Amino acid sequence: MRIISVRTLREFMTANPDSAQPLRAWIDEAQKTNWLNPADIKDQYRSASILKGSRVVFNIKGNDYRLVAAIAYPQKLIFIKFIGTHREYDAIDANTVEQRK
Repeated sequence: MRIISVRTLREFMTANPDSAQPLRAWIDEAQKTNWLNPADIKDQYRSASILKGSRVVFNIKGNDYRLVAAIAYPQKLIFIKFIGTHREYDAIDANTVEQRK
């Protein structure tokens, strides 16, 4: 799968160094996978939450950080919509949030 935008995740890792190793692992796994549907994600990430609109919430570093992504399965694309702390995640609507600029 291709991640749009890895840069957002790298910037987050710089600002939150304790997230770097778990996020790098997630990036590596996501780039090597070929999810065809939400069930494929749940098989790989049992704690992932499947939302409407092809969105998925991934727990990063246990449950310290949350990553919201929109998945375009046929195109093999992962669009990063949000990455933040659990507290920041609680303040957003994961179904509608868009990537911070």
